[in-house]
Amino acid sequence: MNDLHSLTVLAGILSDPLIAAFADMRAGADQTAFLRLCYARGAEERFARYVADAVLADENAFSRACARGEAPSGLVRAAFLADLNTIAANLADGDGYRAGETPELLRGWNGESVARLEKYYAANGCGIWLSHTAFRYTQGAFRPILTPSRVTLADLKGYEAEKAAVRDNFENFVRGLPYSDMLLYGDRGTGKSSTVHAMVNLFAAQKLRLVEIEKENILSLPELRAALAPEPMKFVVFIDDFSLREDDDRVSTLKAALQGSMEGHAGNVMIVATSNRRHIVDESFETRRNSVHAGDSEEELLSLSDRFGITVLFASTDKRAYLGIVHALAADLGIHTPAQELDALAEQWALLRGGRSPRRARQFADYVYACERKGKPVEL
Repeated sequence: MNDLHSLTVLAGILSDPLIAAFADMRAGADQTAFLRLCYARGAEERFARYVADAVLADENAFSRACARGEAPSGLVRAAFLADLNTIAANLADGDGYRAGETPELLRGWNGESVARLEKYYAANGCGIWLSHTAFRYTQGAFRPILTPSRVTLADLKGYEAEKAAVRDNFENFVRGLPYSDMLLYGDRGTGKSSTVHAMVNLFAAQKLRLVEIEKENILSLPELRAALAPEPMKFVVFIDDFSLREDDDRVSTLKAALQGSMEGHAGNVMIVATSNRRHIVDESFETRRNSVHAGDSEEELLSLSDRFGITVLFASTDKRAYLGIVHALAADLGIHTPAQELDALAEQWALLRGGRSPRRARQFADYVYACERKGKPVEL
């Protein structure tokens, strides 16, 4: 039986301290370190599953080739199969802590498993992109968002034309058709960010991932695009609640990222920004007055918004639209408050909280639902 330290393609799983301790124990080391980690992680009755999960999540020459839609070389494929055989042999000696059901993809740890994994990685991606759908890019690293928004299009009421325009562009992007970077603008609470999250959730099964970058870190956009370009996925680079001052040196960086650089439009990256105004640069009258080339400056600022190939306005809701959203949400939640009473309460809610918007409607509907569930009157 081969030592687990002989793994080649799957050597990355040995970076897991528990699996490394298991390898050491199988090579003759005392079992105490392994058992301590095993108990601490609750893996004593599912260690085979623990190892299998590590294999599935490992990013390596085999999984990356498959995720790109390429056939791994014969040498890589043979080495990957040999590694599976080595792992299976080391798991086969039957102590209780090595119990646990192996997932179907790896059942048998053999050539059939390899064939199943090829299809799996091709359909779903590999590595960190397989385990998570949303990330933040900070300090040169991708950090998974552990509790991403689960919102769906069905959860978002109203704005049908706006959502259709956004969805059409997202669909073009994931299908490899011509697409555009997007600017979604409008008042707070109108559902701009939620629409982006819903689209990512809708197309996640087609290897779409969201990478959020803070507006303060726009200068790292070229670095981010370069990091994403070789990855076997589609990425929405998301800049939420975005605006700049007109004298901000980040203006030129963003313009370059929006199809203005020598690198062109990377086929696996789409930039989507949300803003509370159409022209995302905050234009200062004082700066404008003191500018020697005021006309050129204005053209420069307007051209930044124009670099977004698609702009979608999420306008404020009027009373009729607001109440329509309230009633749609009430139907979803099974709220029993009579329609006229619900209208009056919803209007009072909007007045008390600063206006009508889909966000206000959602907050109101959730509050009424909670009151009904507790059997208490709705008191605003």
